[in-house]
Amino acid sequence: MLTRWLYSTSHKDIGLLYLGFALFSGLIGTSLSMFIRLELGVAGRGLLDGNFQLYNVIITGHGLIMLLFMVMPALFGGFGNWLVPILIGAPDVAFPRLNNISFWLNPPALVLLLLSTLVEQGAGLGWTAYPPLSVQHSGASVDLAIFALHINGLSSILGSINLLVTVAGMRAAGMKLNQLPLFVWAIVFTAVLVILAFPVLSAALVMLLTDRNINTAYFSDSGDLVLYQHLFWFFGHPEVYILILPAFGIISHVVSFFSQKPVFGVLGMICAMGAISILGFIVWAHHMFTVGLDLDTVAYFTCATMIIAVPTGMKIFSWLATIYAGRTWFTTPMWFAVGFLSLFTIGGVTGVVLANAGVDMLVHDTYYVVAHFHYVLSMGAVFGIFAGLYFWFGLMTGLSYYEGRGQVHFWTLFIGVNLTFFPMHMLGLAGMPRRMFDYADAFIGWNSLASYGAMVSFLSLLLLAGPVSLVPQGKDAQAPQTATTLEWLLPATPANHTFSQLPVLRTTVR
Repeated sequence: MLTRWLYSTSHKDIGLLYLGFALFSGLIGTSLSMFIRLELGVAGRGLLDGNFQLYNVIITGHGLIMLLFMVMPALFGGFGNWLVPILIGAPDVAFPRLNNISFWLNPPALVLLLLSTLVEQGAGLGWTAYPPLSVQHSGASVDLAIFALHINGLSSILGSINLLVTVAGMRAAGMKLNQLPLFVWAIVFTAVLVILAFPVLSAALVMLLTDRNINTAYFSDSGDLVLYQHLFWFFGHPEVYILILPAFGIISHVVSFFSQKPVFGVLGMICAMGAISILGFIVWAHHMFTVGLDLDTVAYFTCATMIIAVPTGMKIFSWLATIYAGRTWFTTPMWFAVGFLSLFTIGGVTGVVLANAGVDMLVHDTYYVVAHFHYVLSMGAVFGIFAGLYFWFGLMTGLSYYEGRGQVHFWTLFIGVNLTFFPMHMLGLAGMPRRMFDYADAFIGWNSLASYGAMVSFLSLLLLAGPVSLVPQGKDAQAPQTATTLEWLLPATPANHTFSQLPVLRTTVR
């Protein structure tokens, strides 16, 4: 049994390994977030007894684990590996053994990252690892974290190459590019972003490593601190689209399935993802409005950032149009999709606010920014993960789930995350800086509410196992006739090589 999972080259096994790894990492990252909220729930010395270095180590670990070891393995590695070959009618991915190693690079990377929190004082850098702090931070902890990010980046690049080649060369006979399901398109754009963005991060991390250990001066001493920020955010901003694009694909499938009609404007949805991917590479310096950019540069990055709202808005309105005229069927996956639409939109609106350089300079590095990216990620990407888990749960496991308990899980999480992150807008506008373990007494009220909300969110995580039924139940009966993708032709828990005879698509002209 152990060797099956260790040596497996089946895309389904590796997809499940990615999902299990993401769940494990998510539990660690969520536990760290609870330490943060318990510390901030009271003014003065809280749970951490004033240990500011430990607080910084916790926020660094929380950010890196949730972004690179939870959301990305779940959406891109898990759902991408499991579904893409099935959706394009392929027997497996193009390079199955490469797929195996691309997963097994992740656990050692996570171990190195966790070790970095335990060695000496830990890596208390923030997830961005800005110099000079990251250069002068003593001990091996930062070096371990850098190696962890290198290995994780290598895993992501290998997985991206694999999925791109699979889609390019292993589509079913007769399947044209415009017939690819939207989730496959989302994975294609994500893979391109990974291949272009991660090498830039790797270059920045190599320079950081040499600055720390062999006295080069890329960033420290006579070097340029802002150069690191440019390199990091040239990776960092596409990274947020790497995290959210697969969720867009999942939401498209869920909304179409439960509205019992095709997604409105499929070609527009594909073009919108392409536009988001291109624009994502030319807006990175909106994270850097306070570093002293000249006025023309600031004006450009403000305008370019606002333009991203156009293709994103196209996607939101296309999903709403799909729901509007359909016979909508509100089950747990659909509730998560609706939650995604409402909360991701709020996160997008606060993003447009932050795109204005004048406003951003006032709320830069305050809790307003924390609220913005958690509405996009904690309620966007994570709701997309849960929508996909509930939607394809029967197909992946052959088991059913209790609908009522699933909806209790949704509503508990929905209430919890809003109680946690909505007050942060108020804290940020009032001037509370992020990454600080103590704050003025005036902020006690909103911080207490946010901490109570975090406890509700944590409770919802415990409820996640509740909906699962160990009673095998095929999902074929619930697939409506309007389901258009290949996975609904298969029995629950399909065979290792999905298609004994490869499907052929024929287009019928009416």
